[in-house]
Amino acid sequence: MLLVIVVLAGLLLALPVLTVLGSWLGLDAQGWAQWRHLLETVLPGYLGQSGLLSLGVALGSLMVGGGAAALVSLCRFPGRRFWDAALLLPMAMPAYVAAYAYTDALQFSGPIQTALRAEFGWRGALWGDVRSLPGAVLLFSVCLYPYVYLLTRTALSERAGPLMEAARLLGAGAWRRMREVALPLARPALVAGVALVLMETLADYGVGSYFGLSTLTTGVYKAWLVQGDRIGAAQLASVLLLVVTVCLLLEQRAQAQLRFAGSRAQARAEDSEQGYRQLQGGAGWLAQAACALPVLLGFLLPAGWLLRMAWQHAQYGEMPVSAERYQAWALASLKLAGAAALFTVLLALFLALGQRLGRARGWRRWLAAGVARLLGLGYAVPGAVIAVGLLLPIGWLQARWPQAAPLFTGTLLALLWAFLVRFGGVALQSIEAGYARIPTSMDESARMLGASPWRLAWEVHAPLLSRATLAAALLVFVDVMKELPATLVLRPFDSDTLAVVAYQLARDERLAEAALPALAIVAVGLIPVALLWRAMKLK
Repeated sequence: MLLVIVVLAGLLLALPVLTVLGSWLGLDAQGWAQWRHLLETVLPGYLGQSGLLSLGVALGSLMVGGGAAALVSLCRFPGRRFWDAALLLPMAMPAYVAAYAYTDALQFSGPIQTALRAEFGWRGALWGDVRSLPGAVLLFSVCLYPYVYLLTRTALSERAGPLMEAARLLGAGAWRRMREVALPLARPALVAGVALVLMETLADYGVGSYFGLSTLTTGVYKAWLVQGDRIGAAQLASVLLLVVTVCLLLEQRAQAQLRFAGSRAQARAEDSEQGYRQLQGGAGWLAQAACALPVLLGFLLPAGWLLRMAWQHAQYGEMPVSAERYQAWALASLKLAGAAALFTVLLALFLALGQRLGRARGWRRWLAAGVARLLGLGYAVPGAVIAVGLLLPIGWLQARWPQAAPLFTGTLLALLWAFLVRFGGVALQSIEAGYARIPTSMDESARMLGASPWRLAWEVHAPLLSRATLAAALLVFVDVMKELPATLVLRPFDSDTLAVVAYQLARDERLAEAALPALAIVAVGLIPVALLWRAMKLK
C-alpha cells in the first residue's frame, strides 16, 4: 500500500514539469518558425526585464537583509532584541499586496501628491510612476529581504562572535575583521538567501501584471490566456523553469556550505559579549533607524495604508461590497487552504514514513527518497509553470475522453494537485525535521515487540510528530492563502479566493475595495512570522 502511494505520488509530482519540458518534443517547421518569432520579438524583452528585475532585487535584498543581519548579530545597541524579531514582519506582506497600498498612496491622483500640490502650488507629477521597474525592485527588496536576513543572522550568530574576538586579539581592525572573518562566514548564507529571493521574484505574477512589466511569468500567462498559444506558453514556461533551476542549484550549493560554516566545532561562547561591537549614543540611534526603515517600508506603511483604505471605503464608499460576499470569499479561501494543507501533509507523512521504514529495504528506500526529493523541489517551481504543466495534459484528456473532463475542469482537483506540487516540499521539510528528533532505537524496539509498520507509525511516530505536523499544516495553509498565479488560472469559476479577488479589484482600479481582502491575507501571513519568532533564540 505504502509503495503504491509513493509511486503514484512520484508520477503526480513529475507530470507538470515533464509536460512543460515535453513541449519541445516533436516540433515541426511551424513550431520552429514560431519559436524564432518569439526570439525576434518578445523573448529578449522578457529576458531583459526579468534580468534587470532580478539584478535589482538581488542587490536590494542583499544590502537590506545582509546589513540588518550584520547589525543584529555583530553589534549590541538599544532595542536590538525588539528589532531582531520585528525585522521578520515583512514576511507576512506579499509583494502584490504592498503594491496595491503603495500605488494608491503615491500615484499621481493619490492623496499625498494631491495634498502636496494643493499646499505648495506645485504642478505635474512630483515623482515617477510607482508602477514601474524601479518600483517593483523596491517592493520586492523590502518584502523579500527576510530570506537573506534569517539565513545570514543564523550563520553569523553561530560562530562570528568568538572568531571576531580572536581576530581582535591578534590585532585586526574593525574593517579587517568584517572583511576577513564575518564576510566569509556569511557568504554562503547570503548566496542562499539571494537565491531564494530570486526564485520568489521570478515566480511572481501579481506585481508584474499589475505594474505592466514584461517578465517571463507575465509572458507565460499572456501567451496562454491572451494569444491562446499553449505550446508557446509551455516553451516560455520551460525557459522560466531553467532560470529558476539555476537559482535552486545555487541555493542548494550555498546551503551545503552554510551547514559547514554553521558547525560548532568549539564550545559555545555566544553568551559572552566579547567580540561584539557596542553601539551607544548616536551610533545606537543610527543602528535602530537602519533596522526600522525596512520594517517601516515592508510592513508598517503598507499595512497602515491598507487599514486607512478599508476604513474610508467602509465609511464613504459609494458601492460597498456586501459582508456576505466577503464572507463567501473568505470561506472559499479557508476551505481551499484547509483542504490543501490536509492532503499535502498526508502526502508528506506517507513519504517521510516510507523513507523511515525503508532504511534497510534497498530499492524501496531509494524510491521513497527520490519521490521525496522531487516533492522538495516543487517549491522552486513557479506557479505559472505548474499551471501550464497541468492544463496541457488536462486539455489532452478532455479532447480524447470528454466524459472524464468534468473531474478536472471546473473543480478543485486540478488546483489541489497544483498545491501538492508547489507546497509539498514545505510540509515535507517540517515533518522530516520532526523525524530527525525521533531516535531509530524506538523503531527497532517496536519491531522487536512485534509492531507492524502501520502500528509503529500510529502509536509511536504520530504522537511525537504532532508539533511538526501542525507546523507543516500551518505553513502550507498560509502559503495557499497567499498564492495567486496557479489559483488565478486553475480555480473553479464560482470559487474566488481572497488573493484572486484582491488582484481583480486592484486591476480594475478599485483599490479601496481590494484593501479588506488584502488585509485578511496579511493577517494570516502573520502566523508563520509568529512561529519563527518563537523558534528564534535571541542572545
